[in-house]
Amino acid sequence: MVNVEDVLRARTRISSIVKETPILTSKQLSEKVDANVFLKSEHLQTTGSFKIRGATNRVTQAKSEGTNFITAASSGNHGQAVAYIANQLGIPATIVVPTDALSSKVNAIKAYHGSIEYCGTTSAERIPRAIELAEDSDGVFIPPYDHPDIIAGQGTVGLEILEQVEEVDTIIVPVGGGGLSSGILTAVKEKRPDIRVVGVEPEIGDDTAVSLKKGQITSVKGTDQTIADGLRTTQPGDLTFPILQKYLDDLVLVSEDEIRFAMSFVMERMKQLIESSSATTVAAAMFGKANVVGQNVVCVISGGNVDIQKLDELLVNTGSDK
Repeated sequence: MVNVEDVLRARTRISSIVKETPILTSKQLSEKVDANVFLKSEHLQTTGSFKIRGATNRVTQAKSEGTNFITAASSGNHGQAVAYIANQLGIPATIVVPTDALSSKVNAIKAYHGSIEYCGTTSAERIPRAIELAEDSDGVFIPPYDHPDIIAGQGTVGLEILEQVEEVDTIIVPVGGGGLSSGILTAVKEKRPDIRVVGVEPEIGDDTAVSLKKGQITSVKGTDQTIADGLRTTQPGDLTFPILQKYLDDLVLVSEDEIRFAMSFVMERMKQLIESSSATTVAAAMFGKANVVGQNVVCVISGGNVDIQKLDELLVNTGSDK
């Protein structure tokens, strides 16, 4: 299992590429939550999400092992992050994306000089193809979350939170495959076990909640229906799930309407465009799901790569609360 020493080593390894992202605050948000709310702003990170942390840690390690080719399977933040760091390190990268991938996401990967291959519409189709490409060219496949280097890299978010916010009571983190959440848990719980860490999932993307309840990794269907597209995993990872079981204090669910409201509130009041996946943490605080009244609470904002053409579908009117 990944430990805090792995996270500390990852921090040193990725420091020349990855930025220390700022903590943002909003008086209106804190008043609405009735707590001191801090946003850990990974939407302002290189490539627009936390994914660059784990990708940099893993690709850097792969390069040190002599690889000359990198693959990944993702049309989103992970694909962009892998393409970016591979290009920075001078390693060719091919990103396998779905046939229905949005042109904006494909163009972002191309902007980081990643090659594109289209394959199917599901991760069950894309991942085997990316692995096959890596094996055929003696390369390395970079998984999105279920790898020690990925987990350790994402855990550097937790280290920064501990240094940036005094007297943290609760950290709220979005849970998809579990790379970010398990990394933060490892860093925080091994250094400050008194800090409460709450995970959050969409109600219609509750694979981790179901798995925790059953005490074993459980696959669920229908997660592709949530607007929180970064959290559309069907089950947690083999490596991430035991960490969540060991350290997570609570896991809460938020509705699609709550996600939309939180995303809209942050954009309107704080002038920050965040992803719907990121907005789950704010929603958990705003709608009383995480029980943080009177606390110092950090909401992890995982990314900000939003398809501008879909903003009308994601935003709602928050005018009644002005």
